[in-house]
Amino acid sequence: MGEKTVLGTLEPSRVFYYFEQISQIPRGSGNTKQISDYLVSFAVDHGLAYIQDRSDNVVIYKEGTKEADPVILQGHMDMVAEKRPGSPHDLEADPLVLKVEGDHLTAQDTTLGGDDGIAVAYMLAILESDSYEHPPLETVFTVDEEIGLLGARALDFGCLKSKRMINLDSEEEGILWAGCAGGVGVQAEIPVRYVQAQGVEILLTICGLKGGHSGSDIHKKRANAHILMGRLLYRLDQEVDYGIGGLSGGDKDNVIPGKCEARLLIEQGEQEALAASCRKWQEDIRREYAGSDGDIQVVCRENGEKEIPVLDPSAQSRLLFFLMQVPDGVHKFSGVCRHLVETSCNLGCLRLEKDALYASSGVRSSVEPAMDHIREKICFLTEFLGGTAKAEGGYPAWGYKEDSPLRDVMAETYKEMYDGQPKIAAIHAGLECGVFYQAIQGLDCVSIGPDIEDIHTPDERLSIPSTKRVFEYLLEVLRRL
Repeated sequence: MGEKTVLGTLEPSRVFYYFEQISQIPRGSGNTKQISDYLVSFAVDHGLAYIQDRSDNVVIYKEGTKEADPVILQGHMDMVAEKRPGSPHDLEADPLVLKVEGDHLTAQDTTLGGDDGIAVAYMLAILESDSYEHPPLETVFTVDEEIGLLGARALDFGCLKSKRMINLDSEEEGILWAGCAGGVGVQAEIPVRYVQAQGVEILLTICGLKGGHSGSDIHKKRANAHILMGRLLYRLDQEVDYGIGGLSGGDKDNVIPGKCEARLLIEQGEQEALAASCRKWQEDIRREYAGSDGDIQVVCRENGEKEIPVLDPSAQSRLLFFLMQVPDGVHKFSGVCRHLVETSCNLGCLRLEKDALYASSGVRSSVEPAMDHIREKICFLTEFLGGTAKAEGGYPAWGYKEDSPLRDVMAETYKEMYDGQPKIAAIHAGLECGVFYQAIQGLDCVSIGPDIEDIHTPDERLSIPSTKRVFEYLLEVLRRL
């Protein structure tokens, strides 16, 4: 792999060198074999002991510069691979096109992968250097975090000796994360029937939404395109006679969907009535989401006279009922930690196929009974409509510990370096810390990271100065440990 120069002038140079290197490797969730092998090659080239397991997780070991208890550094190698509508970028094959915009790093028309490529870059920069003081290191690079923490859940924890871990998968500088939500995916399947019909085909699209991360952005009250489509279709059902021939949007339940498309069939002469209803609804919904999603667009495109299969009246009613009733957004804020979302749900994926409506929701909570309640609610709703639902990919919450020597060292280090107290908090997003915390008895864990905005979207931006500061902070913490 040839050296790239887009980030050649940025500091810390080796962190951005490695970030640029791994950005040449497509590494969307489920497509991580190449990046895993790259990490193995790195270990071999630098004479470091390593393990690559059957899931392609990689653990690289490095001896300490002084005798001390070992420390785990941990992050995930996969990223949410998303692109802007109409972009020709092949997320399975093409390298990311990185851009420096002022003090930020972005990617052209795609997600950047700062979540969690910056952790990979941090660890590689530390592993290659003999200039830093640190305890013995167990650096853990996991796969498929973004689709259910699959790599962490498959890891053989017998390969780790440390009881201290610094996770590098956070996106806000100055915060020591000390707890996170657990989560589970719920897959709903509602059987449908079709009838053949003739009329004018309308391609209806809801777009222009900000989207975002279903954990760290859910409290921002951004609109979910699937929920909006349900509301619009319900409104139109009161005003225009139509049939539904298709419905789709989203492909990850941890991403707030920013677009949803429907294929409708209406009678000739109803086009203007439908368009007028959509225009009025767009005005209403923009007012409702002013300040969080004020640029919502409803696009109606006429596609000529067609004869196509559309849902029969009963199936269409059940689809609308599901979309109007399925839980979504913040369900409850914590009664213990102020401003922390306790329980939420995100309807991330929606597909109307020949046999059924398929819907996938990501449920998160720091309280297991509350998470069970939302899961059961979706399952009951689906079964009430004649369908089936199952939960999969569950992962545990990471509970806050009052006594944390590691957190004490990190807080004192931060105070001395930056003349201020760090914020200590829990996060609603799921972190692999929960899996490690459950598997390693007595684990003391803290999560940190630089400022990254709009993760899981093509607007993702990594702060260059923050990346430098957090790296310097991490090095000083390791020196003290």
